[in-house]
Amino acid sequence: MFEISIPTGAKKIISLLQSNGYAAYVVGGCVRDSLLGFEPKDWDICTSATPEEVKHCLSNRTIDTGLKHGTITVISDDDNYEVTTYRVDGNYSDNRHPDKVKFVTSLTEDLARRDFTINAMAYNDTDGLVDKFGGITDLEHKRISCVGNPDDRFAEDALRILRAMRFASTYGFSIQQQTAESIHRNKKRLDNIAYERIQTELIRMLHGSGILQILLDFSDVVSTIIPELKPCVGFDQNNRYHQYDIYEHISHAVSNYTGDDASVKIALLLHDIGKPLCYTEDEKGGHFHGHALPSRDLARVVLDRLRFDNKTKAEVLELVLYHDSVIEATPKTIRRWLAKIGEQRLRQLIAVKKADIAAHKVGTYEERLAKCDVLLSVVDEVIDKQQCFSIKNLSINGNDIIKLGIPEGVAVGRVLRTLLNMVIAGEIVNETDILKRWVSENEQRTEKSFCKESQKERR
Repeated sequence: MFEISIPTGAKKIISLLQSNGYAAYVVGGCVRDSLLGFEPKDWDICTSATPEEVKHCLSNRTIDTGLKHGTITVISDDDNYEVTTYRVDGNYSDNRHPDKVKFVTSLTEDLARRDFTINAMAYNDTDGLVDKFGGITDLEHKRISCVGNPDDRFAEDALRILRAMRFASTYGFSIQQQTAESIHRNKKRLDNIAYERIQTELIRMLHGSGILQILLDFSDVVSTIIPELKPCVGFDQNNRYHQYDIYEHISHAVSNYTGDDASVKIALLLHDIGKPLCYTEDEKGGHFHGHALPSRDLARVVLDRLRFDNKTKAEVLELVLYHDSVIEATPKTIRRWLAKIGEQRLRQLIAVKKADIAAHKVGTYEERLAKCDVLLSVVDEVIDKQQCFSIKNLSINGNDIIKLGIPEGVAVGRVLRTLLNMVIAGEIVNETDILKRWVSENEQRTEKSFCKESQKERR
């Protein structure tokens, strides 16, 4: 006997519909997550009542949000619930939306139109769990199976291909054989899906605990949405530090990062994407000198195509560009990197480095991985001691510089940057009197230097 604790607001809606002679159940993801022991984010309700009948039963507590597809939003106990009439869908000519829907009175018909068996279960306190398509069995066996014919389900909405992969990744499930075969067979249908929808599913997929197996088993699908990755699949690195081909290495690196920073995940997926363009070989094996730059350039193409926001693009591109940079674990070097990319980006970069290094051949990466932890400790030390690594940390500001005789404008910024570089290098102490003295003693030289640079710029 399966029992689900339904929120009071949802219970009230179901009870009101039942008291008016209609059937009503919580359905879909909330049932699935409840049975898996997770707290559902949303509670959706399906009912035999038409939208107009729902509105009549629930009076002024409804909002028309999706009447075309039979959905009414109902406010109950200050929460919003989507209440949808049982329906069957017509043809999906765009591989996304049904051309039309038909309202029905059969719960079984409604459940039959859904994507996967684990999402095709309904529940109320009166009837208990309604499972017509083996959802419980698939949950117990930790697998993703389509309802009915997989080819039909993916033809209706090709995004379900990525949703199957995302669910498998999120829950650490396998994908049932027939469903998996259909995914491979129908992958080109993803060409008809909006890039924004692909981006959303990709991000969620990458964060799943089962992402490694999904990336390895469905490299052809991943290469369909990111064709720049295709040359990496099967590309032997022929290098003593690597035991995997480029794509396999990328997959392991993505899996190695278990944090929740999406930019780090995306950067790891794209960090070696330019390697096939840089391959050279000598008596020592294969090399990929300078691969970070073409990887950054290809990553930009991918991020633009998938409609990533500017903040994410800036983060990912910088992480890809610097992922292979050597960073010495000294306060001076750390201060320079903090000045260059900031604290947040530096911590992201070290996370990328750790995941990348851990995807190398066992016996070759342990020392470098330990060094990453040392890098983090030095970052913490610099931050905790409030060591100077940005202009705002200087004990002197622009107004002070102007009062010392430097012309207002660009020259002030250049003087501040000069002071910052000297402080970071340990050539001068970050104390107000010392910094002012340096500016005063070097005023004429500073002005002459500025004039020369300005002349060069004008030329």
